[in-house]
Amino acid sequence: MGSGKTTFIHALCDVKGVTDVVGSPTFSIINEYAFSENGQVKKIFHIDLYRLKNEEEAVRAGVEDCLYSNHICFVEWPEKAPGLFPVDTIQVFIEVTGLENRRLTIKDK
Repeated sequence: MGSGKTTFIHALCDVKGVTDVVGSPTFSIINEYAFSENGQVKKIFHIDLYRLKNEEEAVRAGVEDCLYSNHICFVEWPEKAPGLFPVDTIQVFIEVTGLENRRLTIKDK
């Protein structure tokens, strides 16, 4: 909590040119944002699994559909449903190292 996950995702959405309001989907579970790339409208799914108990709840919420949709997916709290992620998933870990500092670690699944 409070490490900057949503802020980081907001910055990534800015880079992609998302003009929608980007916010935490803690209560909605999934937010969908649109951006344009090479004249085509593309989607980003911003998923927050914090409130879910297990993978079954994630599947019922439509998370698996998003993950395998060929659209960009940013997932907060992925440890709540580790078995759902595609093999080519890239994991970004955010570690708080000070009041205004974070350390990012990027790994393949």
